[in-house]
Amino acid sequence: MIENKDITLEKAVLIGVITKDQDEDKSKEYLDELEFLTYTAGGEVVKRFTQKMEIPNPKTFIGTGKMNDVQKFIEENEVGTAIFDDELSPAQERNISKILNCKVLDRTNLILDIFAQRAQTSYARTQVELAQCEYLLPRLKGMWTHLERQKGGIGMRGPGETEIETDRRIVRDKISLLKSKIKKIDKQMAIQRGNRGKMVRVALVGYTNVGKSTLMNVVSKSQVFAENKLFATLDTTVRKVVVKNLPFLMSDTVGFIRKLPTQLVESFKSTLDEVREADLLLHIVDISHPNFEEHIESVNKILGEIDSSDKPTIMVFNKIDAYRHEPFDETDLIAEKTKANYTLEELKNTWMSQLGGNALFISALNKENLEEFRKRVYDEVRKIHITRFPYNEFLYPDYNENEV
Repeated sequence: MIENKDITLEKAVLIGVITKDQDEDKSKEYLDELEFLTYTAGGEVVKRFTQKMEIPNPKTFIGTGKMNDVQKFIEENEVGTAIFDDELSPAQERNISKILNCKVLDRTNLILDIFAQRAQTSYARTQVELAQCEYLLPRLKGMWTHLERQKGGIGMRGPGETEIETDRRIVRDKISLLKSKIKKIDKQMAIQRGNRGKMVRVALVGYTNVGKSTLMNVVSKSQVFAENKLFATLDTTVRKVVVKNLPFLMSDTVGFIRKLPTQLVESFKSTLDEVREADLLLHIVDISHPNFEEHIESVNKILGEIDSSDKPTIMVFNKIDAYRHEPFDETDLIAEKTKANYTLEELKNTWMSQLGGNALFISALNKENLEEFRKRVYDEVRKIHITRFPYNEFLYPDYNENEV
């Protein structure tokens, strides 16, 4: 008999601010994303708190009155975790922990926790550990309550280092050890990439949870782990794909996210080498997401940071089966039509129509328009392949010739 196990999710509250740079809609959207991150990490959001402020409070992030409301709610509902939408300074984290008397996390800490859960290979684990150590270093002071017993006076004088100094030294040593380990693995991976010869490399890039791994599975007929959660993929997967008789390499990379912590971008730079060395980028976009245009901006920004924004790119708008538009009343003379009211066909006629053949609309899950996708990728890869091997042109005819 199969034993029934109740998986209890950790209760959490979300806290965000509405400032002049971040209006109410944007704040709600960030908190939606934070809720999905919390769910991915194994938590359950019971309430959200937001406050309008000029700038976040330097001591406690939110004002005293709002903090009292949060504290009261946490005590009454036995909530174990408070999650803040922005990165907290070490001092803020200490102050809030004293007031709320529960676990205090920020967006960075939450993303690091998910990364630690998801990392499979030794390389990904090393990168996550490095990011965690760099995040931990300035926050060591507030984490050791036993330091309160360290006082001067009789028996406390003389040479030696205090416990906090010992801890800092241990963490610094660990950081330098992990960095040297990553350098070593980078060398191995560079050799590995060099051994792939002159095959054309195609990289799937995009925001997190847009369907990169699902598309990879469909096209390469492989079994890459794919799930409707954020950061299901952390390790880069490379597969050899053959369309008609043209072989090329396709790599599935880690997804990007807004407000991505700087330590993470730094430690995952080497994972993004696959993108840097690719000949063709397939930028996957979840068109069913209401803010997909902002996602495109975020991805383009990170591609710019790793010097990959000038590569040939095909925009692939995925999840067309999940796209829903809000009905618009044509008889209403006051209401104005917004992007939310556009049907898929109307949306295709906006700025996307200027991309020409570089915009594809597919559904990887339902395998819609995949033939068109294969043809477009085949044509692009063939173009790159022929420049490298000019005498091989006759081996790879146009896609529609010799239908298989």
